[in-house]
Amino acid sequence: MTGLPEPTVPRLRTGVRLTSDPVRGELVLLPERVVVLNDTAAAVLALCDGTSDVGRIVERLGEEYEGVSADDVFELLRRLAERRVVDLDG
Repeated sequence: MTGLPEPTVPRLRTGVRLTSDPVRGELVLLPERVVVLNDTAAAVLALCDGTSDVGRIVERLGEEYEGVSADDVFELLRRLAERRVVDLDG
C-alpha cells in the first residue's frame, strides 16, 4: 500500500513554486535548485493546493485523464515529499 496517512492533504512546501519555461517545460523552483517535471507530476502538483486531500486529487485527475491510479499518485507524492517539494499532512 501507499504508506501515506489518511486523509493526506498535500501542499507545496514553503519557498517552492511551480512555473513554466518555454524551453524546459514545467518546473518546480526550490531554494537553490530546480526540478524539471514530466506532464504527470505537473498535473498532480497543480492540484496540491493544501485543501484537497489525495482522494480528491485522484478524483479530479480521473475527470481529465484515463487510467488514473490512486497508488501511482500516492507514490509520486511520496517521492516528491522525499525531494522536499511537497508537505504531506495527515
